Parts: sequence; structure tokens; C-alpha cells
Amino acid sequence: MNQTYDSDKVNPAQLRDGQLTYLVAEDLKLAASLLYQAYFNDSLLMSLFQADKPDYEKRLRAAIREELTAFWEAKQPMVGVFDGESLIGVACLTQPGKSFGPGRYWHWRLKMLLTAGYVSTKQLIEKETIIQQHIEGDDYHMLAFIAVSPRYQQQGWGDLLVRAAQSMLADEPQSRGIAVYVTQPQHLALFYQHGYQDITELTIGHVVGTLLFQPRAVITETEQEVSRAV
Repeated sequence: MNQTYDSDKVNPAQLRDGQLTYLVAEDLKLAASLLYQAYFNDSLLMSLFQADKPDYEKRLRAAIREELTAFWEAKQPMVGVFDGESLIGVACLTQPGKSFGPGRYWHWRLKMLLTAGYVSTKQLIEKETIIQQHIEGDDYHMLAFIAVSPRYQQQGWGDLLVRAAQSMLADEPQSRGIAVYVTQPQHLALFYQHGYQDITELTIGHVVGTLLFQPRAVITETEQEVSRAV
């Protein structure tokens, strides 16, 4: 059974008919399906997983599945918004040195090699290495995935998931904040309005994106503002 997420830490009015919960093992297939749909045309993943190859769909689907399995096994926080039995959106936080970062488990690398192929696995690890080189230390979290089902986009669910990621950090007192790599300029405004700050512009593969970071101090201030508004 899903553990109901502590929605007091986000704006309850934004929940409307949805239920925000931590994902459990039984939810991973739903989450993988949603993320596959959301990231299928993502320019970065299309570059890393060679979208021009005939087996792109198969490799992308397998890679997302293995990523979520690695997050789950490493006990990384993942939340989802449900409308009844339908999964509306997903947000996944990972910490370098655990499920995120070049020090991944050897069996993850083996599975990725078998499912995504050598080139895609190599490029995925290089991407994570490049990102970590631009953020000092490993005492932070990465917003690895954030996505809303196409049917529910432009309804405020993305904003809710960003807030949920902030709130999940309350259970990680040693974390300095949250980093996210944004490759679609239209999504930058969402993160800026929550206090994310530019770190640098990065080119990974053939794609240019912006690496952002939200310090814990900004997260605390944002939560206080939400509490006063409720």
C-alpha cells in the first residue's frame, strides 16, 4: 500500500482531486510507462540513446526501467500524484554516490550494457560525471526525473511536484539542496520561480542545457512562504 505523502508541506489547494504519495515497488511499472511517454522526445535522451537507431524505443524503455529499479534499491525518494488509479506525475530525487553518479552498482552497469547498449551506457555515465564536476562535493540531491502525464499538463501538477521534491529534502538533513539539468528552455521558468539558480550552461552529447541548483536555505524560505499562505 502506498504511504500518503505529507501534503501539509505543499499547498493543499493544488492537490485538487489528486493524491500525492511515495511510490512503492508496485508503482514502478506505472512510473516507467509515464516517464517513457514524457521523455520519448526529450532531446538529451534522444542524443544519448541514439534516436536514429531502429531500437531506440526498446533501449529507452529498458533504461528508464533500470534507472527506477536502481533508485528503488538505493532507497532514493520517489513520489507520484495519482488520480484514482491513474498516475498523473512523478518526481525522483537521487543522491550522488548512491543511485546517481559514476559510482553506480556494477550490476546496474551490466544490465544497462545488455539493454541500452555500450554507447548509450557510456554516454549516460559521462553525463552524470560532467554534472557532478560542476557541483562541489556529493552532499546534494539531483532531480533525476520529473514528469507529468500529457493528459494532465498545464494544470499546475509540475509546480506541485517541484514543491514535493523540496519537501522530500526535509528527510535528508545532510543535503545542501537540489540540482536539476534542464534542456528545454520553456521549463526554466518553473524552476526559477522556486528559487533555483543558474550554475552553468552545459553541452552534453549534442544538446545544450542549463544546470540549476536550489540551496537548502532557499527551500526553507519557500516552505515558510507556503505555510504563511495556507
